[in-house]
Formats: sequence, C-alpha cells, structure tokens
Amino acid sequence: MIHCDKDGDTWTVTIDRPDKAGALTREMLTELADIAGAAQVAKLFILTGTASVFSAGADLDAARAGLATDPVWERLSQAITDLPGLSIAALNGTVAGGALGMVLACDLRIAVAKAKFFYPVMKLGFLPQSSDPKRLVALIGPARAKLILMAGQKITAEQARDWGLVDQVVEVDTLQETARALGADVLSATPAHIAAIKGMTA
Repeated sequence: MIHCDKDGDTWTVTIDRPDKAGALTREMLTELADIAGAAQVAKLFILTGTASVFSAGADLDAARAGLATDPVWERLSQAITDLPGLSIAALNGTVAGGALGMVLACDLRIAVAKAKFFYPVMKLGFLPQSSDPKRLVALIGPARAKLILMAGQKITAEQARDWGLVDQVVEVDTLQETARALGADVLSATPAHIAAIKGMTA
C-alpha cells in the first residue's frame, strides 16, 4: 500500500489505498518513516497519493486500538523534516487528521483544487502530535490554526493557498509534472549546496 519509485535523485512515495481513502495503519506509517529515513540520498522527495483522497488519517480500527497516539506519527514527520533535499507534498485530494502531520513536515505543498484540509482532534478527543500545531502555526498563524484544530473547520485548497498552508493549487493532471518542475533546480545542484540553502531557510 506504500510504493516508492526511485528515479535517479528523485524519490516519489505514494500512499496507495484508494478503497480506504488512503487511511493509514501502523505498518504503513512505519514503512513511510523507514523510506523517509533512507531518503537522505534523495535530492527531491515527493509524497503523494492515489484516487480522490490523499489520506483520511488513521485507519479507524487501528486508531481505536491506539494508533491515534502512537509515536510513529512523530517519527515519520521528523524523518521528513530531517531530509537534506527538497520535500514536496503533491496532494491529489483531501488530507485529514494525523495525515496532515507528514504534509506539514514537507518543505512545499501543492494540491488539487478539490482538496480539503481538516484535523478533527477536538471532536475525536485526541491530542494532535506534538510538532503538528507548531508547524501549523508557523505556516498560517495561531488564530487560523485554532480554526482547524479547535473549531474543526474544513479548509478548501483555495483557502489553504491564501493562508499559506498550500503553496500552489494545480490541476489533477499536472500535479506530478508541477512537483518535478519545482525540483528541477535542486536536481541540478550538489547535495552540499542543497543542504546549505535548506539550512538557511529553516
């Protein structure tokens, strides 16, 4: 359900569980974290999904069994944050719940127009992973972060772009092309140069 396509210095990682709206199990999250940890050699890391939803967050059965508060979420987000190359979330659809954490950890986020963003931790009675609110506030500010985390608002792709949560809204058929185009300069640079500039913009 997790696919990793390595094309030279570009790694494209796909959540492929369309029958369950990309819902994540602990095994899937562990595999994602392992891949991100191994992607230190990648200059460009693209995270995407299939069908009309990027990820609905935790698989419901797994969440009830403890996945909602499992440290594997934080391990995944940190592994993405630690990547020395450029990481791009190429969002083919809606992002919900804990799945937003890995998206926030990416350097850039592009999304299709139909995508929505929500994180219903208040309604579900869980706390978000510790780094997620900090990253969310850094991108969109404390009041808008509260709209998502406390007021349970579903944010459209256009709102997300206007707020700074998403960098570009693109057509479905140009999603991967746009992600690769954004990484073109990175792919032509040396790893040391990439890491240096990324460190200056952290």
